[in-house]
Order: sequence, then C-alpha cells, then structure tokens
Amino acid sequence: MSEFKGVTVIREANVYFEGKVTSRTVLFDDGSKKTLGVMLPGEYEFGTAGKEIMEILSGELEVLLPGEAEWRSVRGGESFEVAGNSRFSLRIRKLTDYCCSFIK
Repeated sequence: MSEFKGVTVIREANVYFEGKVTSRTVLFDDGSKKTLGVMLPGEYEFGTAGKEIMEILSGELEVLLPGEAEWRSVRGGESFEVAGNSRFSLRIRKLTDYCCSFIK
C-alpha cells in the first residue's frame, strides 16, 4: 500500500535519539495505528508495548530481535516482526524510511 486514505495524522513529530529517528503517527478509522518515519545511520534500541511489524520502505539496516543471537540484515522492501513487551536493537547502515504497524 503506497498511500493511506481517510486517516488522521498527528501533527507533532515523535523524535528520538536527538533527532536521528523521527516519525509521525497515523490513526485509522478502525482504531489501528501506524507510524511513518526516517532513521539516520547509527545504533538504537527500542522497546515495544504490543506486537509491531516494521516495514522497511527504503534503506538498509541490521536488527537483533529478542531471543536471537545473530543480527539479521534487512533492506528496502523487506519487513520484520517484533514481539510485544520486548526490546530490540537496530544498526542503521543507510538512511532508512519505514512504516511501523502496531498490532492489537
């Protein structure tokens, strides 16, 4: 899906790691939520409340998911899932454009 119709966008940005990771929240009529953002090269750790699906629209990164010992390479056009109530680490290699879906 390259565009979302009939949504509400929260105007204020979500800004993390001194502006190196930013996103905007998109709310859907059915109650679902996504964020659209950009990550600059660097290493970051995030926590989740619920399950998330990270779609990488463009860019290149490595992810270390909970319970895994090996970093996984992810490029534009690929995605990965993160369990709820967990932490995961990212190594951003190239400017990365992403869409994060929050799963209920």
